[in-house]
Amino acid sequence: MQNIGLKLKALRNTKGLSQRKLAARANVSNASISLIEHGRTDPSMGLLKRILDSLDVSFAEFFSADDFDDEKYFYRNDELSEISSGLISYMQVGSDLSKSHLQILYERYHPGADTGQSMLSHNAEEGGIVLQGRLEVTVGEQVQILLAGDAYRFNSSLPHRFRNTGNKDCIVVSACTPPSF
Repeated sequence: MQNIGLKLKALRNTKGLSQRKLAARANVSNASISLIEHGRTDPSMGLLKRILDSLDVSFAEFFSADDFDDEKYFYRNDELSEISSGLISYMQVGSDLSKSHLQILYERYHPGADTGQSMLSHNAEEGGIVLQGRLEVTVGEQVQILLAGDAYRFNSSLPHRFRNTGNKDCIVVSACTPPSF
């Protein structure tokens, strides 16, 4: 897993911001930024999304590699880029999505994993299919428990959240277009 704290600190420095200024922009505490940057806590996906949004950076941009091979069409499982936080693992197809219109993820939610109390929201459309386990998906005011073989699709600008309510890992394959997660 990539070190989220070091990447966040490097990005903050690139943008010429102090921890206090970033915290104010993201409407989070300065202590939260400090704990993340020093590797003392892994932020929830919702918290990290709020911080990255305040920097005008998507998840895909934050976790992508520096170079991109336009000719690469196939990826072995050990070539997927991990963009993870805590109890959730996201394995992304391709490393740099700045030139792509589609983001594909292999997601693993450990029991109790939750994208966070803060609902996610970004300008895209997303969908996915649950391959294993049970996943509670909240979109706006609607909440649904999805099991293996069930699917979802919605406008990602609607507030949404994902949570594994089962006692086994939940596996999902999802897609987001354009890449904004």
